[in-house]
Amino acid sequence: MFDSPAELAQRLARDAEAVCRHYLSNGRREGRYWLVGDARNTPGRSLFVRLIGDDSGKGAAGKWVDAALAEHGDLLDIIRASCRLSNFRDVADEARRFLAMPRFEPGQEPASRGPTPVPRGSLESARRLFAMAKPIRGTIAETYLRKRGITILHKTATLRFHRRCYYRRQSDGELETLPALIAAVTDLSGVVTGVQRTWLDPTGADKASVDTPRRAMGQLLGNGVRFGVVDDLMAAGEGVETMLSLRCILPTLPMVAALSANHLAALILPHTLRRLYVARDDDPAGDMAAETLTTRAAANGIDAVMLSPTLDDFNDDLRYLDMDELRAALRIQLVPEDVARFMSPVEGAKGDRAHAAATRHRA
Repeated sequence: MFDSPAELAQRLARDAEAVCRHYLSNGRREGRYWLVGDARNTPGRSLFVRLIGDDSGKGAAGKWVDAALAEHGDLLDIIRASCRLSNFRDVADEARRFLAMPRFEPGQEPASRGPTPVPRGSLESARRLFAMAKPIRGTIAETYLRKRGITILHKTATLRFHRRCYYRRQSDGELETLPALIAAVTDLSGVVTGVQRTWLDPTGADKASVDTPRRAMGQLLGNGVRFGVVDDLMAAGEGVETMLSLRCILPTLPMVAALSANHLAALILPHTLRRLYVARDDDPAGDMAAETLTTRAAANGIDAVMLSPTLDDFNDDLRYLDMDELRAALRIQLVPEDVARFMSPVEGAKGDRAHAAATRHRA
């Protein structure tokens, strides 16, 4: 229990942006400040709340100034004004209630106080994030994929772009905002059960330079990021980039990315499936996952065929091999009748080959 006003104000200041999003929902963040009309949450730009600063003193986080009214205070004053409270005991109780609330997934706080709060990392938090994002066409996310040699981007509604997705640093727990590729994880019926966030460098040239540029949340086990509608055949693998790379050669074959080796091994298969291509990554975990999934598929009467990359994975193959070489390597691994059905003609790949050559680079 936090008994003194100073203790309460300091604890609130450690999560100043979350306080502002909750009690000053008509404002918005600009740089190091939250801007709103006044402490009663009126729309406008007169009141400035410092989001980042010292623990105490004039420049401390949580301190605010209303330029129009020449008023100033801390986050307890914000709670008092926005909630129309007069008794400090009520203000303190409201502050303690807020501090006890589960935190939202960063970037998922609703724009108003109407929606019910959801725990960080939950299924509902994942769905809200995907709903907030926009299609990748013309965004940094598209640039990132093309830099990885991926030029076939049809039927990618499960991929979206978030311009300012929150990233919480593991070292100190601090938040920052970075552009991110958002991939929707869905079940067999297409219902979103989670998302994977891939934070990106602002240029789109690569992933962001952070400790863990990929993180997933929601209900992932058994589900995946899907491209195309499955009937009797599909391909499954670990990473989104891996499966998008295969689509550059097999553009009409439905595919699913399970996001990790463990999740690939546990992937739930459609009951209509007749043949499954398993795209393995060339490492011990990838070998084990691919072997487990093919064994499970075979036990259910599904023809399981392993697809092996020449390099570490199929995105490496796409970036560093000649397109004809990659096409030839895949052709001999496919069931012959599926070559004509799913493999794009060589003539139609000239533009892709030229683009891949232009974007190819070695570490």
